[in-house]
Amino acid sequence: MRVLVIDDEPDVLMLCRMNLEFAGHEVLEASSGEAGLELALAEQPDVVVLDLMLPKRDGLAILGDLSSDSSTKDVPVIMLTAKTHRDEKQAAWRAGCSEYVTKPFSPIELVGLVDRTHRMSRRERSARRKRALDSLED
Repeated sequence: MRVLVIDDEPDVLMLCRMNLEFAGHEVLEASSGEAGLELALAEQPDVVVLDLMLPKRDGLAILGDLSSDSSTKDVPVIMLTAKTHRDEKQAAWRAGCSEYVTKPFSPIELVGLVDRTHRMSRRERSARRKRALDSLED
């Protein structure tokens, strides 16, 4: 499986790459949203791990671009961020993320989540998104 990790923190990129590669995945990396979007469009990854806080264009804008392009609209996106406020989580889920993981994170759990998310159908991801939004609105 090909996983694109978009994060402006070199340590996070390295941690994700090491653990995902150890699990047998091919990892593509980008340190900005623009570079990540370009790579996603060119390389068609199976899953994207996307930081919410990026310079210039944040993760929500990149998620919107990925969701609106016919070649990447069905690629699951896991938001990986330090943002823990309910409003940020709701915004990410509404924008179409498939999962929301907060930093610091367990690399082993991230690998499992990447694998699980990749195996989920579009319908299952949509149902997961609805459950997450429902739980945040309670």
